[in-house]
Amino acid sequence: MGIPLSSRSAQVIDLETMRQRQQARKRLIRLAPELDGLEMVYQLPDEPDAYYGMPLLAWGLREDGDIVGLVPWMERLTPCQALDDPAQGHFVGYRDPETEELFEQPPEHKVLELEQAAAYFDYEDTESPTLIQQLPETQGTHALCMDTGDAPWQLKQVFGWRLYSDGAVEALLADERRIESTPILPGDACLYPGHSRHRVVYFFQRQIANRIRREDPATLEALALMVMSDHPEDDGA
Repeated sequence: MGIPLSSRSAQVIDLETMRQRQQARKRLIRLAPELDGLEMVYQLPDEPDAYYGMPLLAWGLREDGDIVGLVPWMERLTPCQALDDPAQGHFVGYRDPETEELFEQPPEHKVLELEQAAAYFDYEDTESPTLIQQLPETQGTHALCMDTGDAPWQLKQVFGWRLYSDGAVEALLADERRIESTPILPGDACLYPGHSRHRVVYFFQRQIANRIRREDPATLEALALMVMSDHPEDDGA
């Protein structure tokens, strides 16, 4: 007869609840814009000896205390560490282009800024997501927006970013019919969160957006392949 290893009774583990708690600890609770030109460094899978730099848009503080660099990448404002895809690229580290220093951890001044701001703006939990922070767009990011059915895609400038209490970050786009004054600023009535009107939103840097506007053949071909591979049901839409 075997000897029980523990006198405690067996307990049922709710894996879904555990996943939800872990996910909640990863949610963003505060953003800080990157205004000094620091970059994300990454590699492409077919160019193992080459390194590329992309300007950071912001830094984000997660509920578990981790701080991550953020870039507009594919369909969302993406933590740099999440860039680990055989097709799209692999995150290497952060870089200061002025000193050419490469580093793995966020700079101390951003850590202090985020922690102090989060302690000052201590929001209470709400049942439904609420707006807790708004940032201006500083890099000329554009969004390729696609809707259902046969509606054509639209290329729209991003004017800002909203952080909600559930950790979601939405890009602010302009409804051209409601523009009353320029320049457009975060808080203007003509702005709306991208996914509130568009089923799919892809982000591009300014230079890529300009190539799309000029209908550069190579850029349009790459764009079509990307959209078809990620959303094959949209083929022919």
